[in-house]
Amino acid sequence: MTTTEATARARTAVRPTGVERSFGADELIVSKTDRRGVITYANDVFLRVGAYSLDEVIGQPHNLIRHPEMPRAVFHLLWDTISRGHELFAYINNLAADGAHYWVLAHVTPSVDERGTIVGYHSNRRRPSPGALAQIRPLYAALLAEERRHSTAKAAVTASAQLLDRLVAEKAAGYEDMIWSIIAAQEN
Repeated sequence: MTTTEATARARTAVRPTGVERSFGADELIVSKTDRRGVITYANDVFLRVGAYSLDEVIGQPHNLIRHPEMPRAVFHLLWDTISRGHELFAYINNLAADGAHYWVLAHVTPSVDERGTIVGYHSNRRRPSPGALAQIRPLYAALLAEERRHSTAKAAVTASAQLLDRLVAEKAAGYEDMIWSIIAAQEN
């Protein structure tokens, strides 16, 4: 496959099949992006689980693997957090090139140069526990339902982000505290 063919395939809209894929508990999915979220590195696990070749992902926006059933509010929170120079842990449902999906516990961190300027982002993803997903799926379903009530993307993100803040406040001091409590509960 030529680079042009790989790019064309990568940009083609992928339809979810409903098939769930997993990966080994000892494996890490790793990717790096520039400041705009364009993929500059993807490890072999990213490629295998995502059903992509390296040529298909390098130079593409990381949202190439965004599953349509993933709440926009979570990505809004993610970008807001990492663009301010902070790390974030989040449960994410990704979409593979063949339409399968796979859940991850993502740890996303800014990459900085010697002056402390953000030059890109680095993400390590682990396989989440079934118990953690049992807690996250209802939250994300509520966020998606809220998003679908709005006719514009901006209104959907705003309303969903407000709902996320309210739902998280019922359980924890913030989103990351909630995620850490879920992680801790699964380790006990």
